[in-house]
Amino acid sequence: MMSWLDTLNTLGVQVDESGNCQVSAAVTHTPATITPLTHLGLFDVTGPDAEKFLQGQLSCDVQLVSAGKSLLGSHCNIKGAMVSLSRIMPVESDFWLRTERPILATAMANLKKYMIFSKAESHDRSEEIIGLGFCGEQAATLLSAQGFNIPAETGECSAGHEGVLIRVPGDRFELWLPVQQAEPLLKTLLTTASLADTNSWKLQEIRSGLPSLQQETLETFIPQMTNLQSFDGVSFTKGCYTGQEVVTRLQHRGKLNRPMYRLAFTAAKPPVPGTAINTADRAGVGTVVSAAMDSENGGELLAVLLKTSFDDDSAILTLDDNDQPLVRLDLPYELDPELFERPQRL
Repeated sequence: MMSWLDTLNTLGVQVDESGNCQVSAAVTHTPATITPLTHLGLFDVTGPDAEKFLQGQLSCDVQLVSAGKSLLGSHCNIKGAMVSLSRIMPVESDFWLRTERPILATAMANLKKYMIFSKAESHDRSEEIIGLGFCGEQAATLLSAQGFNIPAETGECSAGHEGVLIRVPGDRFELWLPVQQAEPLLKTLLTTASLADTNSWKLQEIRSGLPSLQQETLETFIPQMTNLQSFDGVSFTKGCYTGQEVVTRLQHRGKLNRPMYRLAFTAAKPPVPGTAINTADRAGVGTVVSAAMDSENGGELLAVLLKTSFDDDSAILTLDDNDQPLVRLDLPYELDPELFERPQRL
């Protein structure tokens, strides 16, 4: 990773201990921006049983990944709570899983506990494979000019430069490739694009309604609480996986009381994941999933929140240690209303 960090440093990018990057030079207004995805890490799952193993552990349908899609998928404990959340991508007969860098070691360790009887293994590839995030109206044109086959639909991916290019929600792209390929490519791309920081990428993730999982929120949410089913991150037809009974029961026989919503906050810095959201009458009606700034005075966040509190416009929502009201915002997708209706018993 030192070589990649040195390369970024020469370009005016500073990376903190959590992997978040800041760009020291002023961002120019180009039709495409590139964010070094240093806050994310990547590990692989390889071997003859790689697909079978992941299919029995993750919430998404890994067979769709093998067929050329990239999906978000959670690994749950036996109670259905997420112990990791990754984007899975196919690489020949193997798989790359990218996740938040601070929880990568935990994500790998939890999967490895179940590998003992499978012909599968896993390795941390974060030093070798790095990510770049592309945003802007000319992002596809920029990548196409470098020989990439541009995926047409969200979730589709293509191979190129020994890596994987994925079209992700928000009409953006993630590119994961070996560091030796990334270094010269980035310098070429920056002749027409500009660098952007981690905060700007996280803000687009929030505006796309995409969940993330952090150290503070491990084993806190069942997948549907983070709207993971809206991205095909949960399969209800593929069969058994760890925690599947709880996840399926909520979908078909239960009632979702706390989905994930988008809100705006006023503060000088973003609240950390896990921060509680309160009303005047009740503490802990919600929990912050992720947050990012959109100005010096505030930004946007995603939170798993009691639906009745979100729907009650008279209820003033506030963060712990911040009495400024949160503003309700729309998500870019609709949640299935049947999730909020408890089925009638026959």
